[in-house]
Amino acid sequence: MPKMISNFRRATQVAAAGIAAALVVACVIPASAGPFNWFKDKDQRQTQPQPQPQQGPSSSGGGLFGGLFNGGRSRGPAGESHSSELPRGNAEVEMILNPALGLPTLSSRNIAATKAAIKKYKVIVAQGGWPSVPAKALKPGSRGQNVITLHRRLEISGDLVGMSIPSEYDAALAAAVQKFQLRHGLPPTGVIDSKATVKALNVPASVRLAQLQASLKRLKRLAPSASSRHVLVNIPAAQVEAVQGGQVAQRHAAVVGKVARPTPELRSKIKEVNFNPYWYVPRSIIHKDLVPKGRQYASRGQDMLAAYRMEAFDTAGNQLEPRQIDWFGEAVYTYNFRQQPWKENSLGFVKINFPNKDAVYLHDTPLKSLFGKPARFESSGCVRVHNVSSLVNWLLASNSGWNMNRIQNMKATGEQKSVKVAKQTPVYLVYVSAWGTPDGQIHFRPDIYGLDGGAHTASAY
Repeated sequence: MPKMISNFRRATQVAAAGIAAALVVACVIPASAGPFNWFKDKDQRQTQPQPQPQQGPSSSGGGLFGGLFNGGRSRGPAGESHSSELPRGNAEVEMILNPALGLPTLSSRNIAATKAAIKKYKVIVAQGGWPSVPAKALKPGSRGQNVITLHRRLEISGDLVGMSIPSEYDAALAAAVQKFQLRHGLPPTGVIDSKATVKALNVPASVRLAQLQASLKRLKRLAPSASSRHVLVNIPAAQVEAVQGGQVAQRHAAVVGKVARPTPELRSKIKEVNFNPYWYVPRSIIHKDLVPKGRQYASRGQDMLAAYRMEAFDTAGNQLEPRQIDWFGEAVYTYNFRQQPWKENSLGFVKINFPNKDAVYLHDTPLKSLFGKPARFESSGCVRVHNVSSLVNWLLASNSGWNMNRIQNMKATGEQKSVKVAKQTPVYLVYVSAWGTPDGQIHFRPDIYGLDGGAHTASAY
Protein backbone atom coordinates (compact mmCIF):
# COMPACT_ATOMS: atom_id res chain seq x y z
CA MET A 1 0.00 0.00 0.00
CA PRO A 2 2.80 2.57 0.74
CA LYS A 3 4.17 1.96 -2.73
CA MET A 4 0.72 2.37 -4.27
CA ILE A 5 0.18 5.72 -2.58
CA SER A 6 3.66 6.87 -3.47
CA ASN A 7 3.06 6.03 -7.12
CA PHE A 8 -0.16 8.00 -7.06
CA ARG A 9 1.57 11.06 -5.67
CA ARG A 10 4.25 10.90 -8.34
CA ALA A 11 1.61 10.51 -11.03
CA THR A 12 -0.61 13.38 -9.95
CA GLN A 13 1.78 15.67 -8.05
CA VAL A 14 -1.13 17.51 -6.52
CA ALA A 15 -1.05 16.68 -2.80
CA ALA A 16 -0.12 19.52 -0.49
CA ALA A 17 3.04 18.99 1.52
CA GLY A 18 1.33 18.53 4.87
CA ILE A 19 -1.23 16.06 3.58
CA ALA A 20 1.36 14.17 1.58
CA ALA A 21 3.53 13.71 4.64
CA ALA A 22 0.58 12.42 6.62
CA LEU A 23 -0.31 9.98 3.86
CA VAL A 24 3.17 8.51 3.95
CA VAL A 25 2.80 7.83 7.66
CA ALA A 26 -0.78 6.58 7.53
CA CYS A 27 -0.98 4.70 4.26
CA VAL A 28 -1.01 1.20 5.74
CA ILE A 29 -4.64 0.07 5.80
CA PRO A 30 -5.41 -2.10 8.85
CA ALA A 31 -6.67 -5.58 8.15
CA SER A 32 -9.47 -4.86 10.55
CA ALA A 33 -10.81 -1.57 11.74
CA GLY A 34 -11.05 -2.68 15.35
CA PRO A 35 -13.42 -0.46 17.34
CA PHE A 36 -14.19 1.58 14.22
CA ASN A 37 -15.20 -1.47 12.20
CA TRP A 38 -18.80 -1.20 11.09
CA PHE A 39 -19.50 -3.28 8.00
CA LYS A 40 -17.60 -6.51 8.54
CA ASP A 41 -19.41 -9.67 9.60
CA LYS A 42 -19.35 -10.54 13.29
CA ASP A 43 -16.91 -13.41 12.81
CA GLN A 44 -14.49 -11.02 11.10
CA ARG A 45 -14.53 -8.39 13.81
CA GLN A 46 -11.81 -8.03 16.38
CA THR A 47 -13.04 -8.15 19.92
CA GLN A 48 -11.99 -4.90 21.53
CA PRO A 49 -13.17 -3.40 24.80
CA GLN A 50 -15.67 -0.72 23.94
CA PRO A 51 -15.71 2.58 25.87
CA GLN A 52 -18.91 2.95 27.84
CA PRO A 53 -20.78 6.26 27.56
CA GLN A 54 -21.04 8.17 30.77
CA GLN A 55 -24.37 8.96 32.28
CA GLY A 56 -23.33 11.71 34.65
CA PRO A 57 -25.26 14.94 35.10
CA SER A 58 -24.52 18.31 33.61
CA SER A 59 -21.88 20.21 35.50
CA SER A 60 -19.45 22.76 34.20
CA GLY A 61 -16.89 21.71 36.77
CA GLY A 62 -17.65 18.00 36.63
CA GLY A 63 -14.80 15.54 36.56
CA LEU A 64 -15.30 11.88 35.80
CA PHE A 65 -17.73 10.62 38.43
CA GLY A 66 -20.14 9.42 35.77
CA GLY A 67 -17.16 7.62 34.25
CA LEU A 68 -16.23 5.95 37.52
CA PHE A 69 -19.79 4.83 38.12
CA ASN A 70 -20.57 3.88 34.54
CA GLY A 71 -17.35 2.92 32.84
CA GLY A 72 -14.45 3.52 35.17
CA ARG A 73 -12.04 0.94 36.45
CA SER A 74 -12.88 1.07 40.13
CA ARG A 75 -13.66 -2.09 42.04
CA GLY A 76 -16.38 -1.87 44.65
CA PRO A 77 -17.18 -4.37 47.40
CA ALA A 78 -19.37 -6.25 44.94
CA GLY A 79 -16.35 -6.72 42.69
CA GLU A 80 -17.62 -4.43 39.94
CA SER A 81 -14.85 -3.59 37.51
CA HIS A 82 -14.82 -1.86 34.15
CA SER A 83 -11.97 -1.62 31.68
CA SER A 84 -10.64 1.88 31.25
CA GLU A 85 -7.61 1.11 29.12
CA LEU A 86 -7.09 1.83 25.45
CA PRO A 87 -7.03 -1.20 23.14
CA ARG A 88 -3.45 -2.11 22.36
CA GLY A 89 -2.00 -2.60 18.91
CA ASN A 90 -4.89 -0.94 17.09
CA ALA A 91 -3.60 1.20 14.24
CA GLU A 92 -6.59 3.53 14.13
CA VAL A 93 -6.44 4.25 17.85
CA GLU A 94 -2.75 5.07 17.48
CA MET A 95 -3.59 7.52 14.68
CA ILE A 96 -6.07 9.32 16.95
CA LEU A 97 -3.65 9.45 19.87
CA ASN A 98 -0.77 10.75 17.77
CA PRO A 99 -2.25 13.49 15.56
CA ALA A 100 -0.03 15.41 13.17
CA LEU A 101 1.03 18.77 14.56
CA GLY A 102 -0.26 20.66 11.51
CA LEU A 103 -0.90 24.38 11.67
CA PRO A 104 -2.33 26.39 14.61
CA THR A 105 -6.09 26.77 14.60
CA LEU A 106 -6.01 30.32 16.00
CA SER A 107 -3.80 31.84 13.32
CA SER A 108 -4.56 35.10 11.55
CA ARG A 109 -3.37 33.40 8.36
CA ASN A 110 -6.38 31.08 8.61
CA ILE A 111 -8.78 33.99 8.14
CA ALA A 112 -7.92 34.50 4.48
CA ALA A 113 -7.79 30.73 3.96
CA THR A 114 -11.26 30.32 5.47
CA LYS A 115 -12.62 33.11 3.27
CA ALA A 116 -11.25 31.24 0.25
CA ALA A 117 -12.88 28.04 1.51
CA ILE A 118 -16.24 29.82 1.82
CA LYS A 119 -15.94 31.04 -1.75
CA LYS A 120 -15.23 27.49 -2.94
CA TYR A 121 -18.13 25.99 -1.00
CA LYS A 122 -20.56 28.60 -2.25
CA VAL A 123 -19.80 27.38 -5.77
CA ILE A 124 -20.24 23.74 -4.72
CA VAL A 125 -23.60 24.51 -3.11
CA ALA A 126 -24.75 26.52 -6.14
CA GLN A 127 -23.94 23.56 -8.36
CA GLY A 128 -26.04 21.16 -6.29
CA GLY A 129 -23.58 19.85 -3.74
CA TRP A 130 -22.40 16.25 -3.79
CA PRO A 131 -24.08 12.83 -3.85
CA SER A 132 -24.67 10.73 -0.74
CA VAL A 133 -22.36 7.77 -0.31
CA PRO A 134 -24.11 4.46 0.51
CA ALA A 135 -23.25 2.81 3.82
CA LYS A 136 -21.32 0.02 2.16
CA ALA A 137 -17.83 -1.30 2.86
CA LEU A 138 -15.40 -0.13 0.20
CA LYS A 139 -11.66 -0.69 -0.05
CA PRO A 140 -8.91 -0.96 -2.69
CA GLY A 141 -10.09 -3.47 -5.26
CA SER A 142 -13.80 -2.68 -4.85
CA ARG A 143 -15.71 -1.93 -8.05
CA GLY A 144 -19.14 -0.82 -9.16
CA GLN A 145 -21.69 1.96 -8.78
CA ASN A 146 -20.92 2.67 -5.11
CA VAL A 147 -17.29 3.31 -6.03
CA ILE A 148 -18.43 5.63 -8.82
CA THR A 149 -20.52 7.59 -6.28
CA LEU A 150 -17.60 7.82 -3.85
CA HIS A 151 -15.35 8.91 -6.71
CA ARG A 152 -17.72 11.73 -7.64
CA ARG A 153 -18.21 12.80 -4.02
CA LEU A 154 -14.47 13.23 -3.44
CA GLU A 155 -13.91 14.83 -6.80
CA ILE A 156 -16.44 17.58 -6.02
CA SER A 157 -14.86 18.36 -2.62
CA GLY A 158 -11.41 18.49 -4.18
CA ASP A 159 -9.99 15.46 -2.39
CA LEU A 160 -9.66 13.46 -5.61
CA VAL A 161 -7.62 15.27 -8.21
CA GLY A 162 -5.92 13.73 -11.21
CA MET A 163 -6.16 10.38 -12.93
CA SER A 164 -8.43 7.71 -11.47
CA ILE A 165 -10.69 5.03 -12.90
CA PRO A 166 -14.22 6.03 -11.80
CA SER A 167 -15.51 2.50 -11.27
CA GLU A 168 -12.45 1.17 -9.44
CA TYR A 169 -11.16 1.73 -5.91
CA ASP A 170 -7.64 2.37 -7.12
CA ALA A 171 -4.57 3.97 -5.52
CA ALA A 172 -5.76 7.47 -6.39
CA LEU A 173 -9.14 6.92 -4.72
CA ALA A 174 -7.50 5.41 -1.61
CA ALA A 175 -5.28 8.48 -1.32
CA ALA A 176 -8.32 10.74 -1.74
CA VAL A 177 -10.16 8.93 1.06
CA GLN A 178 -7.12 9.36 3.31
CA LYS A 179 -6.95 13.04 2.49
CA PHE A 180 -10.65 13.43 3.28
CA GLN A 181 -10.28 11.59 6.58
CA LEU A 182 -7.32 13.74 7.59
CA ARG A 183 -9.28 16.91 6.89
CA HIS A 184 -12.12 15.67 9.10
CA GLY A 185 -9.99 14.53 12.02
CA LEU A 186 -10.56 10.83 11.30
CA PRO A 187 -8.02 8.00 11.24
CA PRO A 188 -6.63 8.18 7.67
CA THR A 189 -7.03 4.52 6.75
CA GLY A 190 -8.05 5.02 3.11
CA VAL A 191 -10.88 2.54 3.70
CA ILE A 192 -14.64 3.13 3.87
CA ASP A 193 -15.68 0.90 6.76
CA SER A 194 -16.58 3.21 9.63
CA LYS A 195 -19.73 5.09 10.57
CA ALA A 196 -17.74 8.25 11.21
CA THR A 197 -16.28 8.36 7.71
CA VAL A 198 -19.64 7.71 6.01
CA LYS A 199 -21.40 10.30 8.17
CA ALA A 200 -18.73 12.88 7.42
CA LEU A 201 -18.98 12.17 3.70
CA ASN A 202 -22.74 12.65 3.79
CA VAL A 203 -22.96 15.99 5.58
CA PRO A 204 -24.44 18.29 2.88
CA ALA A 205 -22.26 20.95 1.30
CA SER A 206 -24.71 23.63 2.45
CA VAL A 207 -24.16 22.59 6.08
CA ARG A 208 -20.39 22.64 5.63
CA LEU A 209 -20.70 26.13 4.18
CA ALA A 210 -22.68 27.28 7.23
CA GLN A 211 -19.95 25.87 9.49
CA LEU A 212 -17.26 27.79 7.61
CA GLN A 213 -19.22 31.03 7.79
CA ALA A 214 -19.87 30.69 11.53
CA SER A 215 -16.28 29.73 12.28
CA LEU A 216 -14.92 32.65 10.26
CA LYS A 217 -16.62 35.05 12.67
CA ARG A 218 -14.89 33.39 15.61
CA LEU A 219 -11.52 33.38 13.87
CA LYS A 220 -11.83 37.09 13.10
CA ARG A 221 -12.63 37.78 16.74
CA LEU A 222 -10.00 35.55 18.36
CA ALA A 223 -7.06 34.95 16.04
CA PRO A 224 -5.64 38.50 15.84
CA SER A 225 -5.34 38.71 19.62
CA ALA A 226 -4.06 35.17 20.23
CA SER A 227 -0.73 35.11 22.04
CA SER A 228 2.27 33.62 20.24
CA ARG A 229 2.51 31.14 23.14
CA HIS A 230 -0.81 29.66 24.20
CA VAL A 231 -2.87 26.57 24.87
CA LEU A 232 -5.90 26.05 22.65
CA VAL A 233 -8.81 23.69 23.23
CA ASN A 234 -10.80 23.38 20.02
CA ILE A 235 -14.04 21.93 21.34
CA PRO A 236 -15.50 20.46 18.11
CA ALA A 237 -12.12 18.89 17.29
CA ALA A 238 -11.75 17.53 20.85
CA GLN A 239 -8.08 18.44 20.67
CA VAL A 240 -5.61 20.53 22.63
CA GLU A 241 -2.79 22.48 20.99
CA ALA A 242 0.27 23.89 22.73
CA VAL A 243 1.40 26.70 20.44
CA GLN A 244 4.73 28.49 20.59
CA GLY A 245 6.18 31.00 18.14
CA GLY A 246 3.24 30.52 15.80
CA GLN A 247 3.88 26.77 15.54
CA VAL A 248 2.11 23.82 17.15
CA ALA A 249 4.59 22.35 19.63
CA GLN A 250 2.20 19.66 20.89
CA ARG A 251 -1.21 18.36 19.89
CA HIS A 252 -3.26 16.15 22.19
CA ALA A 253 -6.46 14.17 21.84
CA ALA A 254 -8.96 15.42 24.40
CA VAL A 255 -12.37 14.57 25.81
CA VAL A 256 -14.72 17.54 26.02
CA GLY A 257 -18.28 18.14 27.19
CA LYS A 258 -21.17 16.12 25.88
CA VAL A 259 -24.17 17.86 24.29
CA ALA A 260 -26.15 17.98 27.55
CA ARG A 261 -23.25 19.59 29.43
CA PRO A 262 -21.11 21.49 26.95
CA THR A 263 -17.61 22.79 27.48
CA PRO A 264 -17.87 26.60 27.53
CA GLU A 265 -15.99 29.00 25.28
CA LEU A 266 -13.63 31.19 27.29
CA ARG A 267 -10.28 32.96 27.51
CA SER A 268 -8.05 32.90 30.57
CA LYS A 269 -4.48 32.27 31.75
CA ILE A 270 -3.08 29.04 33.14
CA LYS A 271 -1.71 29.93 36.57
CA GLU A 272 -1.38 26.72 38.54
CA VAL A 273 -0.85 22.99 38.25
CA ASN A 274 -2.19 20.72 41.00
CA PHE A 275 -0.55 17.33 41.38
CA ASN A 276 -2.62 14.50 42.88
CA PRO A 277 -5.55 16.77 43.78
CA TYR A 278 -8.70 16.05 45.68
CA TRP A 279 -11.79 16.08 43.49
CA TYR A 280 -14.62 18.09 45.00
CA VAL A 281 -17.86 16.70 43.62
CA PRO A 282 -20.12 19.32 41.99
CA ARG A 283 -23.60 19.64 43.44
CA SER A 284 -25.34 18.44 40.28
CA ILE A 285 -23.30 15.22 40.25
CA ILE A 286 -24.09 14.68 43.92
CA HIS A 287 -27.80 14.79 43.07
CA LYS A 288 -27.81 12.76 39.90
CA ASP A 289 -24.92 10.31 40.28
CA LEU A 290 -23.40 10.09 43.72
CA VAL A 291 -26.54 9.76 45.84
CA PRO A 292 -28.18 7.17 43.54
CA LYS A 293 -24.95 5.15 43.59
CA GLY A 294 -24.77 5.50 47.38
CA ARG A 295 -28.30 4.14 47.66
CA GLN A 296 -27.44 1.16 45.48
CA TYR A 297 -24.54 0.30 47.75
CA ALA A 298 -26.53 0.92 50.93
CA SER A 299 -29.31 -1.40 49.77
CA ARG A 300 -26.67 -4.15 49.56
CA GLY A 301 -25.26 -3.26 52.96
CA GLN A 302 -22.05 -1.94 51.40
CA ASP A 303 -20.04 1.26 51.71
CA MET A 304 -19.89 3.35 48.53
CA LEU A 305 -17.52 5.89 50.10
CA ALA A 306 -14.92 3.21 50.72
CA ALA A 307 -15.33 1.75 47.24
CA TYR A 308 -14.62 5.09 45.57
CA ARG A 309 -12.38 6.55 48.31
CA MET A 310 -14.78 9.37 48.97
CA GLU A 311 -15.12 11.59 52.04
CA ALA A 312 -18.35 13.26 53.19
CA PHE A 313 -18.78 16.47 55.18
CA ASP A 314 -21.86 18.05 56.71
CA THR A 315 -22.82 21.69 56.25
CA ALA A 316 -20.64 22.70 59.22
CA GLY A 317 -17.59 21.07 57.64
CA ASN A 318 -17.48 18.07 59.97
CA GLN A 319 -16.33 14.84 58.36
CA LEU A 320 -18.97 12.13 58.54
CA GLU A 321 -18.49 8.44 59.19
CA PRO A 322 -20.25 6.14 56.69
CA ARG A 323 -22.62 4.93 59.44
CA GLN A 324 -23.78 8.53 59.98
CA ILE A 325 -25.08 8.91 56.43
CA ASP A 326 -28.70 8.12 55.67
CA TRP A 327 -28.52 7.68 51.92
CA PHE A 328 -32.31 7.57 51.64
CA GLY A 329 -32.93 10.79 53.57
CA GLU A 330 -32.98 14.35 52.32
CA ALA A 331 -30.01 15.58 54.36
CA VAL A 332 -27.60 13.62 52.16
CA TYR A 333 -28.20 16.16 49.38
CA THR A 334 -26.78 18.93 51.59
CA TYR A 335 -23.50 17.15 52.25
CA ASN A 336 -20.24 17.92 50.49
CA PHE A 337 -18.17 15.12 49.03
CA ARG A 338 -14.62 14.86 47.83
CA GLN A 339 -12.56 12.05 46.36
CA GLN A 340 -9.12 11.31 47.76
CA PRO A 341 -6.03 11.35 45.54
CA TRP A 342 -5.32 7.86 44.19
CA LYS A 343 -4.85 6.18 40.83
CA GLU A 344 -8.59 6.12 40.13
CA ASN A 345 -9.27 9.70 41.19
CA SER A 346 -11.62 11.33 38.70
CA LEU A 347 -9.04 14.02 37.88
CA GLY A 348 -6.22 11.56 37.44
CA PHE A 349 -2.90 12.71 38.85
CA VAL A 350 -2.90 16.31 37.66
CA LYS A 351 -5.21 19.28 37.20
CA ILE A 352 -4.39 22.43 35.19
CA ASN A 353 -6.06 25.52 36.65
CA PHE A 354 -7.06 28.84 35.12
CA PRO A 355 -9.56 31.38 36.50
CA ASN A 356 -13.03 31.24 34.92
CA LYS A 357 -16.63 31.67 35.99
CA ASP A 358 -17.59 28.17 34.79
CA ALA A 359 -15.11 26.42 37.10
CA VAL A 360 -13.73 24.26 34.29
CA TYR A 361 -10.17 23.06 33.97
CA LEU A 362 -7.91 20.65 32.09
CA HIS A 363 -7.01 17.38 33.76
CA ASP A 364 -5.82 13.81 33.58
CA THR A 365 -8.24 10.88 33.84
CA PRO A 366 -8.12 7.19 34.78
CA LEU A 367 -10.59 6.44 31.98
CA LYS A 368 -8.14 6.29 29.07
CA SER A 369 -10.36 4.35 26.68
CA LEU A 370 -12.35 7.44 25.64
CA PHE A 371 -9.25 8.99 24.06
CA GLY A 372 -9.31 6.31 21.37
CA LYS A 373 -12.72 7.28 20.00
CA PRO A 374 -12.97 9.38 16.82
CA ALA A 375 -15.67 11.54 18.50
CA ARG A 376 -14.78 12.41 22.09
CA PHE A 377 -17.72 14.32 23.58
CA GLU A 378 -18.14 12.51 26.90
CA SER A 379 -17.28 14.82 29.79
CA SER A 380 -19.32 16.99 32.13
CA GLY A 381 -17.72 20.16 30.79
CA CYS A 382 -14.08 19.96 31.84
CA VAL A 383 -11.38 18.85 29.41
CA ARG A 384 -9.48 15.60 29.80
CA VAL A 385 -6.12 15.58 28.05
CA HIS A 386 -4.32 12.55 26.66
CA ASN A 387 -0.61 12.41 27.48
CA VAL A 388 -1.17 15.29 29.86
CA SER A 389 2.33 14.90 31.36
CA SER A 390 3.86 16.33 28.19
CA LEU A 391 1.56 19.34 28.32
CA VAL A 392 2.40 19.94 31.98
CA ASN A 393 6.10 19.68 31.18
CA TRP A 394 5.66 22.33 28.47
CA LEU A 395 3.74 24.60 30.84
CA LEU A 396 6.38 24.30 33.57
CA ALA A 397 9.34 24.78 31.22
CA SER A 398 10.22 28.08 32.92
CA ASN A 399 9.84 26.67 36.43
CA SER A 400 13.21 25.86 37.97
CA GLY A 401 13.60 22.23 38.95
CA TRP A 402 10.72 20.89 36.93
CA ASN A 403 11.13 18.40 34.11
CA MET A 404 9.46 15.25 32.84
CA ASN A 405 11.25 13.00 35.32
CA ARG A 406 9.96 15.02 38.25
CA ILE A 407 6.45 15.10 36.82
CA GLN A 408 6.44 11.34 36.39
CA ASN A 409 7.76 10.98 39.93
CA MET A 410 4.81 13.03 41.21
CA LYS A 411 2.52 10.56 39.49
CA ALA A 412 4.35 7.56 40.90
CA THR A 413 4.54 8.78 44.49
CA GLY A 414 1.11 10.42 44.72
CA GLU A 415 2.62 13.45 46.46
CA GLN A 416 0.20 16.35 46.65
CA LYS A 417 1.63 19.64 45.46
CA SER A 418 0.34 22.85 43.85
CA VAL A 419 2.79 24.61 41.55
CA LYS A 420 2.40 28.18 40.35
CA VAL A 421 3.22 28.44 36.64
CA ALA A 422 6.21 30.78 36.32
CA LYS A 423 5.24 31.74 32.79
CA GLN A 424 1.48 32.15 32.92
CA THR A 425 0.13 30.91 29.63
CA PRO A 426 -3.01 32.16 27.85
CA VAL A 427 -5.59 29.44 27.31
CA TYR A 428 -8.44 29.60 24.80
CA LEU A 429 -11.41 27.26 24.77
CA VAL A 430 -12.92 27.88 21.35
CA TYR A 431 -15.61 26.51 19.05
CA VAL A 432 -14.18 26.31 15.55
CA SER A 433 -15.84 23.50 13.59
CA ALA A 434 -14.53 24.47 10.13
CA TRP A 435 -11.50 26.40 8.94
CA GLY A 436 -9.08 26.79 6.09
CA THR A 437 -5.29 26.78 6.39
CA PRO A 438 -2.63 28.43 4.23
CA ASP A 439 -1.63 25.07 2.72
CA GLY A 440 -4.98 25.04 0.91
CA GLN A 441 -6.66 22.45 3.12
CA ILE A 442 -10.20 22.88 4.48
CA HIS A 443 -10.86 21.22 7.82
CA PHE A 444 -14.17 20.15 9.34
CA ARG A 445 -15.22 18.78 12.70
CA PRO A 446 -18.68 17.96 14.13
CA ASP A 447 -20.89 20.92 14.99
CA ILE A 448 -21.56 18.93 18.13
CA TYR A 449 -23.43 21.66 20.06
CA GLY A 450 -25.40 22.87 17.05
CA LEU A 451 -23.99 26.39 17.14
CA ASP A 452 -23.27 26.72 13.41
CA GLY A 453 -26.59 25.79 11.82
CA GLY A 454 -27.69 22.50 10.33
CA ALA A 455 -26.93 20.70 13.58
CA HIS A 456 -29.10 17.69 12.75
CA THR A 457 -26.54 16.63 10.18
CA ALA A 458 -23.29 18.38 11.08
CA SER A 459 -23.33 16.98 14.60
CA ALA A 460 -23.40 13.45 13.19
CA TYR A 461 -19.80 14.02 12.23
